Amino acid sequence: MSTVAPSRAATSAATSPSPAPTDSVRRRLDWRIRFALLSTVWGFSFLLIKVGTGGFAPFQVTFGRLFFGTAVLAVAMVVRRDRLPRGIRTWMHLAVAAFLLNALPFSLFAYSELTIPSTLAGICNATSPLWGMVLSLVALSEDRPTRRRVAGLGIGFLGVLTVLGAWQGFSGLDFGGTAMALLASLSYPVGWIYVRRTLAGSSHSHLSLTGAQLLLATVQLAVVTPLFTTLPTSFPLLPLLAVLALGTLGTGFALLMQYGLVAEVGPTTAQMVTYFIPVIATAAGVAVLGEQLGWNTPVGALIVLAGAALTQSRPKAPAVTAAAAAQP
Repeated sequence: MSTVAPSRAATSAATSPSPAPTDSVRRRLDWRIRFALLSTVWGFSFLLIKVGTGGFAPFQVTFGRLFFGTAVLAVAMVVRRDRLPRGIRTWMHLAVAAFLLNALPFSLFAYSELTIPSTLAGICNATSPLWGMVLSLVALSEDRPTRRRVAGLGIGFLGVLTVLGAWQGFSGLDFGGTAMALLASLSYPVGWIYVRRTLAGSSHSHLSLTGAQLLLATVQLAVVTPLFTTLPTSFPLLPLLAVLALGTLGTGFALLMQYGLVAEVGPTTAQMVTYFIPVIATAAGVAVLGEQLGWNTPVGALIVLAGAALTQSRPKAPAVTAAAAAQP
């Protein structure tokens, strides 16, 4: 799941026509409800991955997630009479985005949860803004570091070390699973930077681009999954329902809600969902799956979130500049 809301430059590649004034007023009344719902859905996604991998191979869980998520967006496109984008160049860029934002991180999280708790996977996901800052300083010339953002980066990675129990020599930690979860969180900002560089300014709607992206990710998993797995001999009900919910809710409807929030309240507010996901993932893992927590896990998670929040801070524009921009 991409929990880092795209920047304004990136989302310009996915701009849909402005809603009617009455629709805008109605939507603004309930965006907080949709924000809370999105946080909950993505927070529970890590629990659903854990349950899904209890009955199916990780690649099969990812394929099912993408298949059902694509189906939701396909229905939305039919209802809104939207079409898939045209142009081989656009599709090539979307294929890369599908790999970086969907196929790769979804698969890595599924494999990681074979050996680490869903709570740890959810906390690793919260490091995406930290990776995003590091990458943006290298790849985006307009993104300049500030003391506050650099401090946030240091604080965030201190939180990661706290979660992992560095002072104990990482005892009891599965390095492979943790590394895959962290790599999955790194894949999201890499994907968004790629989208920002290649698809910004596209005339296609966000629904069209996202639908095509998920379709391509599904095709990628359809090719990979048979090479590394065998057909399941049974379809246990609970894991099957988990994959179905993960695809329809955690991927399809969640992406629709995410892009709707970005378009309505802006990426800065929409990306705040990142800070609620690990809290919900941790609560779900403990309450439903009975996963155990040491004191360092919630404390480290709070430090990670504080650092991530600082890395996303931007200096306010001077009042004179804002006033000048408002002139006709």
